[in-house]
Amino acid sequence: MGFSRAIRKGGHVAVAGTAPIGDDGTTVGQDVVYAQTVRCLDVAEAALKAAGASLEDVVRTRIMLTDVTRWREAAQAHGERFATVRPACTFVASTSRSRPRAERGSGAAN
Repeated sequence: MGFSRAIRKGGHVAVAGTAPIGDDGTTVGQDVVYAQTVRCLDVAEAALKAAGASLEDVVRTRIMLTDVTRWREAAQAHGERFATVRPACTFVASTSRSRPRAERGSGAAN
């Protein structure tokens, strides 16, 4: 498919969006927005490191939520990682998910 989790072009690193999918292919933190956000940030941080960057280099984040009323849970995880960096951050209500329910691991909800 020609895909990079993160790519460096000159002084910039772009990180692709991620979902809370664990190494075993199942959803991490079923129905727990905080845990899902932590997993997504873990994946993004690893991608940044592989591209020679770190969370301290992040200038913008976007958080996609299927239930935007739960934004505080995601904000808590985001704030724990970015309290001193303070990137521009946008929360976006999303009606779609990364994988249809039938394709997910057992018990996956988000």
